[in-house]
Amino acid sequence: MTARAVLLVEDDVSVATVITAALNAEGYVVTCSDSIAGRDRLLARGEFAIMLTDVMLTDGDGIETLPAVRERYPHLPVIILSAQNTLDTAVRASDTGAFEYFPKPFDLDELVGAVHHGIGQGLDRARAPEPTAEPIPPGLPLVGRSAPMQAVYRMITRVLRNDLTVLILGESGTGKELVAEAIHQLGNRGSGPFVAVNAAAIPHDLIESELFGHEKGAFTGATARHLGKFELAAGGTLFLDEIGDMPIEAQTRLLRALQSGRIRRVGGAEDIVLDCRIIAATNRDLMPMIAAGTFRQDLYYRLAVVPIELPPLRDRADDIAALSHHFLTCAANEGLPRRQLTAAASALLARQPWRGNVRELRNLIYRLALMARDDVIDVAAIEPMLAGEAPTRAPEPRAPGDLAAVLGQWLIENPGVPGQLYDDALAMFERPLFLHVLAQTAGNQLRAAQILGINRNTLRKRLQELGIHPEDAAIRALSGGLPFRPGAGEPQSA
Repeated sequence: MTARAVLLVEDDVSVATVITAALNAEGYVVTCSDSIAGRDRLLARGEFAIMLTDVMLTDGDGIETLPAVRERYPHLPVIILSAQNTLDTAVRASDTGAFEYFPKPFDLDELVGAVHHGIGQGLDRARAPEPTAEPIPPGLPLVGRSAPMQAVYRMITRVLRNDLTVLILGESGTGKELVAEAIHQLGNRGSGPFVAVNAAAIPHDLIESELFGHEKGAFTGATARHLGKFELAAGGTLFLDEIGDMPIEAQTRLLRALQSGRIRRVGGAEDIVLDCRIIAATNRDLMPMIAAGTFRQDLYYRLAVVPIELPPLRDRADDIAALSHHFLTCAANEGLPRRQLTAAASALLARQPWRGNVRELRNLIYRLALMARDDVIDVAAIEPMLAGEAPTRAPEPRAPGDLAAVLGQWLIENPGVPGQLYDDALAMFERPLFLHVLAQTAGNQLRAAQILGINRNTLRKRLQELGIHPEDAAIRALSGGLPFRPGAGEPQSA
């Protein structure tokens, strides 16, 4: 066999056919098996440059048997494919020493790229397995199998076996602390303490004392030595929540501590070596704060070694049914009546905007568990609790054909210089489109970029080129309810 030889272990014929065709088109030679026994026979007969394997196979769990494969073929990169799209599966895949993990459905081009990269890694060095010291704890805190959550799970698995600093970004209520707890619980420091501190909840004049501790007599009222959060987190993880609300003076000392790996208590004379992992989180867009001088750029880069961006609940509506069931189960375990949701009730919940994200959904489910008259919760029980909220259904988008007709008519009426028609037409739609989306997101560029399906840096660059400022009067006027009319230009201020 050559360095282009691929072993594919997959019992779904349609999936195996698609993957084989894609890899063959790139010059790879693919050999297929639909079982663990067949896989082992093929491995014994020939040398493969890489193996792709499903998890649930006809004769067992593909992950459970991988440690033996990794021990016998230590240079063989393994890519795991799975329809069991949970954090548990992603962590199990990572713990076997797998080169990559792809939840189904996956991007075929990305999979082909991973095969190419994995073969290169396998030729360079052996990838020894990294067995877990303890079984994976039950009751993992994160729920959801949507594509946005799969991306989060993959990022989590990448940071479990190291102490790199992580910055978790996301709106309030998206579960930033749960992600931090998962990284701690499943990582190398899971046996140590998890110490959380909310920078927004500590009086500014006490932040340094809370983080670094103080000696007796360091200031008025310091009647005894006080250990700070850094020391209390020794051997474990320190979670700095709402880091964007930390005053600039405290940011300076925090940066110094992270750079040096040492702290000194307020009023102290001795340095203390840090022994904890740092995970920070914020619901604020730090880039405008950096530009305004209210957040240190060097601290941002020190914290954002590995950024993990959590999606808002409205971007993972496929998870709402699972989350609702999970919260109903939690409520029952805490002594509330055991309830169920009808399909119509679940569909109603999936249409909500959920500005408070998962936290808002949880609170609603707990209220329903407490107050519903029937064990089976229908739409009629939910609607009164949603009274006064935003509309449950977003306005229907303009059909692509309508937009094309508008654009075509404009081109007919404005026969400009050849080669510039497309750019002019794009500009006609782009500016009011950006204004509208920014208005609906209250100027949040991160959220606007997600809605538009473009990179945040790309959006920021186009805003600068178009002279759009998210906080300007046009945005505020549009967010007050002015309609979006392609080609109508900027809205007029009231």
